Amino acid sequence: MVEPASGATSADAAGDAAEVLDRPLPEGVRRRVVAIVSDAFGGLTVGDLPAQLRQYARFTPTRRAKFAGNAMAAAVETDGVFRSRIAEKLREAQPELTGALESGAPPAAADPLDVAAAAYVLRPAGWVKLVASAGEEAQRADAERVGDETRRELDRLREELAQLKEAQRSGGEQVRAELEAARKEAESLQRKLRSALSDVKRGEAALRKLGGEIDGIRGEAAAQVAAAESESRRLKSRLAEVESALETSRRATREGRSVEDMRLRLLLDTVLDAAAGLRRELALPPVSTRPADTVDAVEPGRMTPKDIAARALSETDPALLDQLLALPQAHLVVDGYNVTKTGYPTMPLEKQRLRLLGGLSMLAAQTGAEMTCVFDGAELAAPVLLAPPRGVRVLFSKAGVTADELIRQLVRAEPPGRPVVVVSTDREVADGVAKAGARPVTSALLLKRLSRVS
Repeated sequence: MVEPASGATSADAAGDAAEVLDRPLPEGVRRRVVAIVSDAFGGLTVGDLPAQLRQYARFTPTRRAKFAGNAMAAAVETDGVFRSRIAEKLREAQPELTGALESGAPPAAADPLDVAAAAYVLRPAGWVKLVASAGEEAQRADAERVGDETRRELDRLREELAQLKEAQRSGGEQVRAELEAARKEAESLQRKLRSALSDVKRGEAALRKLGGEIDGIRGEAAAQVAAAESESRRLKSRLAEVESALETSRRATREGRSVEDMRLRLLLDTVLDAAAGLRRELALPPVSTRPADTVDAVEPGRMTPKDIAARALSETDPALLDQLLALPQAHLVVDGYNVTKTGYPTMPLEKQRLRLLGGLSMLAAQTGAEMTCVFDGAELAAPVLLAPPRGVRVLFSKAGVTADELIRQLVRAEPPGRPVVVVSTDREVADGVAKAGARPVTSALLLKRLSRVS
């Protein structure tokens, strides 16, 4: 390994003093810098490495980038000698790029992030401008991608709203048709009633006129009166049934519309909260549409609750649950006895429920997420006298319905797009809710997280 000359070190120091990065290193540039340092490890001896990096000397480049990324970035920033050694290895690996940078003419076709990362290591004249430009370009690309996804989601919601309005309109037309049919039937019944009453009156007139008629004629007239009254009662009963059915149909239409409005409103709140959170995180000021916004291009797919933290956290890390519950309008559904019999099976059922609900109440207060805890009603010998804790909805399955089925019903009741997390070790439950769009996690993960709040 050829040590950098003292003149080069002095020149680096002078360059660092002249040009200083006045903002955090953009994340994309930082990842490329870590990759450059990790690849250069193979050409350095242990003695060439700073003390804090020597323990990673035998790691593969991928493992070094994963476990020593922060330490390598800090060493490049603060240790000028180490940075000079990395720069020398970079010159050997990418002579064309480094030569172009040091000559003051970076190649136009190169990736801006690669150019910025190489400039950060080499520190040529104007390196701060290259790094800042790469960061702004990456942020601009992310902002455009998020804006396009938000517009597509709003278009989809508008289409669903139009479909719902059309369904309501067709339902109203059907009700009006049924009402018209009922009205016609009532008019027909009224005509029959008037005809029957007319027959009765004619019979009475005949009786008054033929006062001396034989008893048989008198009995026939009485039978006609009785038949007319019976028909009248039947028609009145039928009319009452039609009116009751009409009112039931109207009530069902109103309730159906209320449920769909609630689902749509909840989904809209989720999208708005996500957009507001992203605006706060990126500190984006209000801007008008730019010409570049009209260019049609293919964007990478957006992340879902199933993809969150997949690059950094394991399925048993409680921080994974925190990230899921931090999603806008998140809903946590807990398979109660599955969790309690995993964590504290020796307790009586009543104490199991109280302990779990107490932990969920504290978790709800910390995260602000909606929480529903489901218990199997088949386990109950009598009705449970239980005051649900603050922030937690407690449900018991009805007779003939298992807790697993009640959980699937809760998941199906949610609108598509809302983050729903289901806690259960039961594989059948996990697979079922995953098909419905929810994110299953194990009971052990929730127990680990609750142990931190207790």
